[in-house]
Amino acid sequence: MSTASAVSLFGLDPATYSPHALHGTARSYPETNCYTDVIVELLHARGDEPLAAMGVIVRLDFEGDQWTFFKPTQNDLEVLYGIDIHEMQPYRSLPGQIAEQIEAGRTIIVELDAWYLPDTAATSYHAEHVKTSVAVEAIDIAGERMRYFHGPGYFELDGDDYRGIFDLPVLPPYTEIVRFDAGPPAADPRAASLDLLRLHLQRRPASNPFAAFALQLSRELPLLLAGDAQAYHDYAFATVRMLGSAFEAGADYADWLLAERGAPAAAAMRRIVETSKVLSFRLARRREFDPEPYVAEMAGAWDEAMAALDGAAA
Repeated sequence: MSTASAVSLFGLDPATYSPHALHGTARSYPETNCYTDVIVELLHARGDEPLAAMGVIVRLDFEGDQWTFFKPTQNDLEVLYGIDIHEMQPYRSLPGQIAEQIEAGRTIIVELDAWYLPDTAATSYHAEHVKTSVAVEAIDIAGERMRYFHGPGYFELDGDDYRGIFDLPVLPPYTEIVRFDAGPPAADPRAASLDLLRLHLQRRPASNPFAAFALQLSRELPLLLAGDAQAYHDYAFATVRMLGSAFEAGADYADWLLAERGAPAAAAMRRIVETSKVLSFRLARRREFDPEPYVAEMAGAWDEAMAALDGAAA
């Protein structure tokens, strides 16, 4: 942005911005979840390696009706990058607060309505009201223009969409401030990430989480087959898509952190990814089938991946 009223954190241009490889179009899951996607691109734009913060994925668990909504922990962000993210009060004009924080060398992550986000043209844009998280990189209040990280990249909105995004409902949106001054970044990101991985491995699920998923899926399957397409999409996002996108990022993390020592863990996690895709297709057909072989395959791969990481991280 070049107008006198505009402020920008990094001086980026959506036309020339290249997303991180975690958002490559050739991936099985080019997006993870709205929050982690934002963190990935925010770190990438700053010149950091987001993969260093993906060790948390080994803690992925089945929460009863969905897989963990994974995201880098606050401790990992501080240790690796010197970044602190905490809730803030949006008690004044939100565009004004955003501009002030960017001028101070910080930014804001805020939940907004995807109805007004042009990058969701294939899904929610001017079609469906869905909350999602964005990190604002630049704002021009007078020019009614905003640039932001969302999903797999960096985008811009203006005009009616700008006015709509800030026409806030009765309840203010959940808002976080991102400070880059929580401490010095790790001198050796791989060494720091390996130390963090050891802690995450100690906090992984006590038993194979795919066993709980198998039981829940067997109960839900008749309802999914009898339900409508929206019910399938909601279930798939919270289950097979969440675990698939997590372990695809986890495989890349193992490759980045451990190189050849991480190859067995990465290969096992990619088996989870491929099987999650097949299971998703079977669910989408909405015809009766036996999901047990697919979940059993992923359960076995999870055991292999955890054992391989234990050995490589020892």
